[in-house]
Amino acid sequence: MTVTRELLAYYEQDREHSRLREGRGRLEFWRTQDVLRRTLPPPPARVLDVGGGPGAHAEWLSADGYEVELLDPISLHVERAAELTGVTARLGDARQLPVPDASVDAVLLLGPLYHLHERADRVRALTEARRAVRPGGLVAAATISRYAAVHDTVYLGLYLDERQRQAANAAMADGIMLSPGRGFTGYLHDPDEVPGEFADAGFPEVERYGLQGAFWLYGDVNDWLDDPERRALMLDAQRSLESVPSLLGVSGHMLTVTRRDG
Repeated sequence: MTVTRELLAYYEQDREHSRLREGRGRLEFWRTQDVLRRTLPPPPARVLDVGGGPGAHAEWLSADGYEVELLDPISLHVERAAELTGVTARLGDARQLPVPDASVDAVLLLGPLYHLHERADRVRALTEARRAVRPGGLVAAATISRYAAVHDTVYLGLYLDERQRQAANAAMADGIMLSPGRGFTGYLHDPDEVPGEFADAGFPEVERYGLQGAFWLYGDVNDWLDDPERRALMLDAQRSLESVPSLLGVSGHMLTVTRRDG
């Protein structure tokens, strides 16, 4: 993917290293882990973690026994991921994967689709994932909800600011999020447009999982996540709601999972 000046500046702040390890970002992390552990082929298997950042998911995948190769367009992320035990990391573009055809058991796209503003580029990334994965292998891709910017800016109190409010409302209208002052730029999906992009890449059947549900918007979400017993209850609750179609757009992130046919 093209690393724009804005994208590089955002990720060079090194926010991604802690984003999934602290605060309510842990809900996204644990729910992604939960869904993947239920859907991935058993270890040992070769997993290509495309756009894997500094390796938050690559780390536990390696610990679970998977052979993990991480690709990312940000040098800082690759350097961090390369320090993880059992993880191979190198620079790479989701639209042109540097691996042979049918050479991995699973491809994860847990970030690229919301940094590719053009639909053709997103379909190309999914098509590349299909090329790289073996028949019967899994492809899983994360997307950000079209409504996440409005929800998040209200939660953070930023919706009171006119520029933030206009940016969030614009993203809800056309999917393009240009966050003033925060540096994030990305594409936000309507949940119902995701299956069409997968279909155009050769995946006619998908399974969709809302990762955070409404819980990421609760004022006391961190209290729940800090307490192991309450956290388990919250994760179980969201698992029971994860594929309800009318609730998918409430989640900040959705994970779409499919398998390559023969």
